[in-house]
Amino acid sequence: MGRGRVQLKRIENKINRQVTFSKRRTGLLKKAHEISVLCDAQVALIVFSNKGKLFEYATDSRMENILERYERYSYAERQLVEPDLESQGNWTFEHARLKVKVELLQRNLRHYLGEDLDSLSIKEIQSLEQQLDNSLKQIRSRKNQLMHESMSELQRKEKAVQEQNNLLSKKTKEKEKNVAEAQEVHDWEQQQQQQNHGLNLAAQAPLPCLNMGGTQQNDQFLQVRRNQLDLTLEPSLYSCHLGCFAS
Repeated sequence: MGRGRVQLKRIENKINRQVTFSKRRTGLLKKAHEISVLCDAQVALIVFSNKGKLFEYATDSRMENILERYERYSYAERQLVEPDLESQGNWTFEHARLKVKVELLQRNLRHYLGEDLDSLSIKEIQSLEQQLDNSLKQIRSRKNQLMHESMSELQRKEKAVQEQNNLLSKKTKEKEKNVAEAQEVHDWEQQQQQQNHGLNLAAQAPLPCLNMGGTQQNDQFLQVRRNQLDLTLEPSLYSCHLGCFAS
């Protein structure tokens, strides 16, 4: 004998209602997961309890993408059905859509900050953890990339500074070498000038031995010449004197 048909109506007993909600919710989430895996379908499920507690399921935890897809599809369908409809209802729907999107983003942000996690199941928490791990990997990868680029830039600057220092050192050594060579040339020229000046002084001054001997010979020559003149002049004087007497 088969089971009788169960009449669907609100369960008046609060405890029984809560137990039934928990069982049916778990079964509904399980069925949503099964259809997404078996049929490769994009599934989004949102359930609010009578206390306003949220329960949801989304394929690969991409609720935002599925909702945006649904909103685009719904908006396109309405534009096809009512192409000329531009009334307050459109703005009301857009406002509601944006409000839902903001609330969803705020809720996800609280989850990323580790807040309001009581409504999440173990699978949702695992998915959230995986997302945070992926985000952390991307952040660390970007940080390592920036550090590598910074180190490369510092190494490049260090190499440029080293090359500049080497160039300045080379120029300094060349300048010192030129100054030393110029000083050597100057000292050599002064030495040559001193030697030339000494040779000129030595050439202009008379030799002591030759001057002494020459002076003595000149004196002797002058004395002999004077004696000869005296001898030559004496007969003339005598003749002159005698002539005077004879006259």
